[in-house]
Amino acid sequence: MSIPAGIKDDLPFLTALRRDLHAHPELGFEEERTAGIVAKLLEEAGVTVHRGIGGTGVVGTLKVGDGARRIGLRADMDALAMPETVERPYKSTAPGKMHACGHDGHTAMLLGAARHLAATRGFSGTVHFIFQPAEEGRGGAKRMVEEGLFKLFPCDAVYGLHNMPGLEVDEIAVVAGPQLASSDSWRITFRGLGTHGAKPHLGRDPITAAGTFLSSLQTIVGRVVDPLQPAVISACFLEAGDSKALNVIPDTVEVGGTARAYSPEVRDQLEVEIGRLADGTAAMYGISADCHFDRRIPPVVNHGDATARALTAAGAVFGEKVRTNFPPSTAGDDFAFFAQNAPGCYVWLGNGPAVDGALHHNTAYDFNDEALGYGAAYWVALVERELKG
Repeated sequence: MSIPAGIKDDLPFLTALRRDLHAHPELGFEEERTAGIVAKLLEEAGVTVHRGIGGTGVVGTLKVGDGARRIGLRADMDALAMPETVERPYKSTAPGKMHACGHDGHTAMLLGAARHLAATRGFSGTVHFIFQPAEEGRGGAKRMVEEGLFKLFPCDAVYGLHNMPGLEVDEIAVVAGPQLASSDSWRITFRGLGTHGAKPHLGRDPITAAGTFLSSLQTIVGRVVDPLQPAVISACFLEAGDSKALNVIPDTVEVGGTARAYSPEVRDQLEVEIGRLADGTAAMYGISADCHFDRRIPPVVNHGDATARALTAAGAVFGEKVRTNFPPSTAGDDFAFFAQNAPGCYVWLGNGPAVDGALHHNTAYDFNDEALGYGAAYWVALVERELKG
């Protein structure tokens, strides 16, 4: 495996940095401390820094030589609103907040690459180091784009990286095509007529309607969507009545959940079919339904040319440990908004075995510091090969 000597020498610093970030997690659009550290380290390395885009976002720009090509490298900075349950020296000091997805590692790796590239300057062109806030469902990437990210920092290609427990730290997966699903939310209110639980004939029962809807929901994926097209619909929220009034049929029932797809066509289909099923169920029971479908994050689909470039860089660092066949994830990532504005590629970096089942968003999760050197080396290889002098 090929990790530049300068990055190897920097690993003690990057490890301490990653653990400091882990101990001080900040939620989306609240990453003031993290953004301050990122900006300070970039400036100290000689990288031009722009702060405030997307609220707490930071973009560092390094231009070397007269190369015309410009690329963007993205790391997310935010933590999750959940407790950390495992005792470790750098355990979260913020109650109810935790780096349970490895964004602390992503930030440290991209800073390591920026420090190395600023010192060696072995390329010709422009690289934008994009430190994004609020990836975890709060819309950070979309806000950065809306506030002019690609007008201020034009990119001919944009690249993302995420750690993956289960892959060894000396492995990376680089695959063209769909990588992550769209992540959309739906919510339905069934409106009936409340009545005494002993006299249901005098009302219109929304609970029975909601039960029919929920039991029929999976027929959308099982009987409407093309079986060769992956899709997920899950009901994750249900609210009705009062546990202290078990003889009252309520006026309304609310249900909600998530919908996932890899293609725009199936995404459209899920929206239409959830609404159709809700309206049809309501009509069958003589009540009404209000249906809302919130399009949150598009699918992440790797561009062919950008993937080929990423594959070349990965091969230089990981050799035969590059995986070109790896299943997509039904999770979502708003890197998709960046990839809508420039050809994009999103890769999976090994995080080692999932100790005690500690996968992403688990209270026992931790980023594997042994992956820091490999991730930083991948970013450096990508820049030096794509922006050749």
